[in-house]
Amino acid sequence: MVEYNPFHNGHLYHLTQAREIVKPEYTIAVMSGNFCQRGEPAVIDKFARAEIALKMGIDVVLELPTTFAIQDAGGFAFGAVSLLDATGVVTDVVFGSESNDIDFLWQVAKILFEQPEEYKSFLHEELKKGHSFPNARKFALMRYFSLKGWNEKNVLRLEKSNDILGVEYLHSALRIGSSIRFHTIKRVGAEEKDGSFKGKFSSATAIRNLLREKRWDETRESLPDASYEILMREFKEGRGPVFLEHMGDFMLAFFRLKDREYFEKIHGFSEGLEKRFQECARQTGSYRDFLECVKAKRFTFSRIRRLSLFSVLEMSKEFVEKSNEKGPQYIRVLGFTERGRRILAIMRKKTKLPIVTNMSLYRKVLEKTDLPVDRNLFIEQLKLDVKATNFYSTFFPSREERCGERDFAIHPVFLRAET
Repeated sequence: MVEYNPFHNGHLYHLTQAREIVKPEYTIAVMSGNFCQRGEPAVIDKFARAEIALKMGIDVVLELPTTFAIQDAGGFAFGAVSLLDATGVVTDVVFGSESNDIDFLWQVAKILFEQPEEYKSFLHEELKKGHSFPNARKFALMRYFSLKGWNEKNVLRLEKSNDILGVEYLHSALRIGSSIRFHTIKRVGAEEKDGSFKGKFSSATAIRNLLREKRWDETRESLPDASYEILMREFKEGRGPVFLEHMGDFMLAFFRLKDREYFEKIHGFSEGLEKRFQECARQTGSYRDFLECVKAKRFTFSRIRRLSLFSVLEMSKEFVEKSNEKGPQYIRVLGFTERGRRILAIMRKKTKLPIVTNMSLYRKVLEKTDLPVDRNLFIEQLKLDVKATNFYSTFFPSREERCGERDFAIHPVFLRAET
């Protein structure tokens, strides 16, 4: 359950420690595609990021469908855990955690899953005060902990991004009845939102800032060699870097062209957000100014960026709600090693979902499967992945690389064993 945007030394540390904890026969990563959970484009595309992951020791890279990859922590986690559970071969998951306290994270996850009446009442009251959902939930949990005589200050740990996601992973596992075992690794280095260079263990945010500013020496210090080399290759060949600002003019124009009724059909729009989108699109001259204009106490930048993508990708309320009810409807393979080929063969016998390796054959995969999937939702989710890639590639620096249908033109990355 990764983004690798880009793969840095902290990710390598996590992978190494995960192997020490679990001692697995194989390693599988579920990775976001071309857009990430904070509503931003990945700095290089999913195929190159999958290649880096394979070179760093992952055996199989699966794509988290766009439907889930650009949702909030709950949607992201549900999609990722559901996908890993559906493989039929994943026994353990190891995730980074600021608190590194799996018992505490399970305690919170069970509250969210069981929804005690007192907690639900507290949450409703906090939302009525005008708090954003994450803050309302935090305050409701603190009140519930206090009611139970537990240390309410422990809840403040959930202000950190990895612990927030960790709780959602566990909540999702409870929701689907998964038997996967979960483990934590203490997060090392800079915090995710720390945009300043911190040497070897700089955050992904800081590294993306270095890439913007072309500070290559510091970038190299923050990345494993293979990650740096593939990044540089992608930049040289005109397939990156892609940043949020590259999308700005398109986004602003798109919002100005849509009426209020359009936004009302899109997932996540409520509380007058459709009106704010329209008004701010008319009043501002850049996407960043637009974000500042829309932002309010209840509307975080991440939420607005995600809503922007929902709008551009035409993600309706009905489609997302159905996806969040039924989960992913296929397993898309982005890359694998020679070792990974063996676990894929085992996966094909145990999977709960059809496996797509060649996108050109997805209809045949769907026709032949006897697995209980929602066929219409399968096609809708997969077409959204294609649409997201087509949109993303228009922001490549090289015009020659901006052609559409890359999902059909590029096969999964295969990494042969070095001789």
